[in-house]
Amino acid sequence: MNLFNKLNNEGLFRARDGLFLGVCKGVAKFFDIPVIWVRAAVLFFFVISGFFPLFVIYFIAAFFMKPEPVIPFYTDDDREFYDTYVNSRHAALSRLKNTFNKLDRRIQRIEDVVTRREFDWDRKI
Repeated sequence: MNLFNKLNNEGLFRARDGLFLGVCKGVAKFFDIPVIWVRAAVLFFFVISGFFPLFVIYFIAAFFMKPEPVIPFYTDDDREFYDTYVNSRHAALSRLKNTFNKLDRRIQRIEDVVTRREFDWDRKI
């Protein structure tokens, strides 16, 4: 499978149960390799690079990688909502508020129709 397709379909996430910010475990899950090898490679490059460059890269990766979802995605809408929530919680909450307001208006219209005096129960049933 192409790397870009895999990135779009599955996504690269920080693991919630990782040792330090979950970057190594997230990368290991993404590439489907044992996490010990990723951690060993990171430690090796920490020592080779003099700690500072890889330290900065590690924190930048932790900052830009989204945290792993708590529950798996079942639909594309679930993934879209998660991406919206991670990027902007205010936008996600306003999206939820708009959805519930639309549902509330629909319920009010249904109640208005059902509770009208002209509504003839015998004829409708």
